[in-house]
Amino acid sequence: MDTSERLIESTRALLWERGYVGTSPKAIQQRAGAGQGSMYHHFSGKPDLALTAIRRTAEEMRAKAEAQFSGPGTVLERISAYLLREREVLKGCPVGRLTQDPDVVADPELRRPVDETLAWLRDRLAGLLAEGRDSGELDAALDPAATASTVVAVLQGGYVLARAADSDEPFRQAVLGVLGLLRGYAR
Repeated sequence: MDTSERLIESTRALLWERGYVGTSPKAIQQRAGAGQGSMYHHFSGKPDLALTAIRRTAEEMRAKAEAQFSGPGTVLERISAYLLREREVLKGCPVGRLTQDPDVVADPELRRPVDETLAWLRDRLAGLLAEGRDSGELDAALDPAATASTVVAVLQGGYVLARAADSDEPFRQAVLGVLGLLRGYAR
C-alpha cells in the first residue's frame, strides 16, 4: 500500500473510531506511518483527506448493501440479508455516525457523501419495496418510501441504542422488530 492509500485508510479508521473532530493530522500520520510532508504532498489538508476517506467509506457501504440487495431471493429475503449481515455494531455505522459530528454537518462538502449515501440507501430500499409490492409479494397498502425511511431510521437508531447500552442486543432487537413489521406486509 502506498503512502496515499495508508493515509486514506488511516483516516477512514480514525473517523469511524473518533469522528472528525477527534481525528488530528498527527494521529493520521502516526497510524499511516507517514510524515507531515507526505500528507501534504498528497492532500491539501485534513478536510481534503477526510473528504476522500468519507467518500471511500460511503462507496464501500453502498457496495456492501448492493451485494445483498441484488442477490438471490425474494425482496424480503434480500432486505433481511442486508439487515442481518455481520456488522461491528458497537462501533456504529461508519457513515451514519458522521451525522453526529458538528464539523462534518457544518461543512457542505464533508456532509455531501454522507447525505448522498443515506439518500441512496432510502431510495434503494424504496425501490426494492416497490418491486415487492408490484409483484404481489408485499401488500398493496405498503408505502415504499415511508417504509424505506423507517428501515433506515431503525437501523441507525439501533446503532445508537447498542452504543449507549454497550451491547449488540438493542441493535439486534431493532433489526428483528423492523423485519417483523415488514413481514406483516407479506402476502
